[in-house]
Amino acid sequence: MEVKLDKQYPLPVSPDQAWALLCDLEATAACMPGAAITEQVSETSYKGAVKVKVGPASAQFGGTVDVIERSDAERRVVMRGKGADKGGSSASMDLTATIAADPANPAACVLVGSASVIVNGKFAQFGGRMMVSVSEMLLGQFVEQFSATAQSRAVPAAAAGADAGAAATPPPAPAPVRELDGLALVWGLIKGWFARLLGRRS
Repeated sequence: MEVKLDKQYPLPVSPDQAWALLCDLEATAACMPGAAITEQVSETSYKGAVKVKVGPASAQFGGTVDVIERSDAERRVVMRGKGADKGGSSASMDLTATIAADPANPAACVLVGSASVIVNGKFAQFGGRMMVSVSEMLLGQFVEQFSATAQSRAVPAAAAGADAGAAATPPPAPAPVRELDGLALVWGLIKGWFARLLGRRS
């Protein structure tokens, strides 16, 4: 089953700050709940893992991430990820991410993402609509953490340009990313379904 996503997320950091974080694949992967880069195989290839928890049970997905294309001038990167678990489920994703400038605010930017996700095995039985909803929830969590991390990484540069006699007040450090909780995702989907149902009835 294939799911396609096209999203735009505003970020309260400059394009250069966001692009610097996006180019750091280990730090970017850490912004996704349950995900981590475990090994760098080459300059453009990495091994990674995603831990999923549903109640007391948990599963570990292992796979690879390859940087297919990168343009510093356009602040655009194309990546391909593949993974599988021991139960036979597998997933792959082709992702294009671009950091676009905000014409109205040079201190802000927009993260533009386009992804094609293919899932096989037990996860495919959830259907396209639920997969889209789950993906959107995950992306929302990722962008929140990505934004917080980008702001925290921007502190040294900001402090360097500040008056030496003035004490800089850095933004709070980003909260640690927790593992991906499947029950929380399902509960969020149920609440969203009821909200839409009540909205139609009213």
